[in-house]
Amino acid sequence: MALEDRYPQSGTTTRTDVRVDEGLRAYMLGVYNYMAAGVALTGLIAYAMTLVTTTTDPSLAVATLRNGTMLTQTGVALYGSPLKWVIMLAPLAFVFFLSFRVHKMSVGAAQLSFWLFAAVMGLSLSSIFLVYTGQSIVQVFFVTAAAFASLSVWGYTTKRDISGWGSFLFMGVIGIIIAALVNLFLQSSALQFAISAIGVLVFAGLTAYDTQQIKDGYYEIRHDATQVAKGAIMGALSLYLDFINMFTSLLSLFGSRE
Repeated sequence: MALEDRYPQSGTTTRTDVRVDEGLRAYMLGVYNYMAAGVALTGLIAYAMTLVTTTTDPSLAVATLRNGTMLTQTGVALYGSPLKWVIMLAPLAFVFFLSFRVHKMSVGAAQLSFWLFAAVMGLSLSSIFLVYTGQSIVQVFFVTAAAFASLSVWGYTTKRDISGWGSFLFMGVIGIIIAALVNLFLQSSALQFAISAIGVLVFAGLTAYDTQQIKDGYYEIRHDATQVAKGAIMGALSLYLDFINMFTSLLSLFGSRE
């Protein structure tokens, strides 16, 4: 009797493991590609809006901020009217929409929603160019990218089960949201510092946690191509949010203001 006939399960298991590993690598690559493209789109939209909303030509200026930045009519509409609240809260609405509706959406609709979300987030973040210097924004971005990459790689490769972090980190996010809403009225610099410092820790932890959850979740959906495609989008959304929130928290702590 041939060796492969005596031990038929061994070869089958090995081939299956190879296919799963290849599928997981392709899945995670898709997640990171979506996430990186979303961050790039957000950055482009944010910078483009800065060019549209600010001017160095006094004849085109409608208002001047405390740091001397001159706003165009579009700038006043976006940053000096009730429309700013719509832009500020729209990304949160998109997150809830995608979270509750993605499983009922087609893959194409889910992709479109993700790109729209990234674009709206760009509108929401465009104001950072009015507050911080361009150099500090670039420096903090690369610091965030390095930290994110390290944490995500650790979350992917570690053998330690960190699923128990979930409840603690979720409570941290809720606390940050509540404190941020309260500080909209208090305008306390001390509270803002605390929010930013805690935000860095929470979203650093979430980067590793979400990466491990995305990896583990693949094994549950790998037999359904549609669910794999949607899972990649939702995984990208989770990591995108971790990156953006870590970036804004670090920028608040270390960014040089205009």
